[in-house]
Amino acid sequence: MLAVFSSSIVSPPDELVAAGSRTPSPKITSTALLKRFLGSDASAVSMQIGDHAQLAYTHHNQSVFRPRSFAVKDEIFCLFEGALDNLGSLKQQYGLGKSANEVVLVIEAYKTLRDRAPYPPNHVVSHLDGNFAFIVFDKSTSTLFVAADQSGKVPLYWGITADGYVAIANDSDLLKGACGKSLASFPQGCFFSTDDGELRSYENPKNKITAVPATEEEIWGANYMVEGVPVLAAVTK
Repeated sequence: MLAVFSSSIVSPPDELVAAGSRTPSPKITSTALLKRFLGSDASAVSMQIGDHAQLAYTHHNQSVFRPRSFAVKDEIFCLFEGALDNLGSLKQQYGLGKSANEVVLVIEAYKTLRDRAPYPPNHVVSHLDGNFAFIVFDKSTSTLFVAADQSGKVPLYWGITADGYVAIANDSDLLKGACGKSLASFPQGCFFSTDDGELRSYENPKNKITAVPATEEEIWGANYMVEGVPVLAAVTK
């Protein structure tokens, strides 16, 4: 799955900007990146959302245990990969029907966050039990919400394209040739929301997260720390 957002939706994270400027490295535009993704599989699907956001996904080569899904409801778009072990109980909690799947559940959880403010945003993710990563874009408020589970079994990466778009994907190879060294693993157990513009741990949402860049010779990566405790960031290779 792939999502690209202009700077009018999300300001590129400072860590990615700094990493990309350390050493010149090849990049391509967000449009070229999307074309590359769509050209990799004839069944790939893309969606243009307004003037500043695009989502794309394919079921090609997906894991049987961690399928990908897409849904939209009330102008809330969601890409989801993985599976929730407690989906049944969460459907009851949110009043969803038996046929509802994970991506529908995440949209409903996000709506609860949006419509019942100041509902803590970390609760949206902390109640999810399983292996997952998801990207939510709310067109009505131009809000981006991204999260990954604590196990890291569903990888997620982000970087900056040549035209300054933030690109998020589950395939590091796809972004390596598009984002140069402004590329990093999205840290497991964390979420990012443009409502506050910060990356946070959903177990310790009030604790500051810092990122230490990799050495000059490496494709950029970082060790994310929550008040001295390593969270994650695998160095991309």
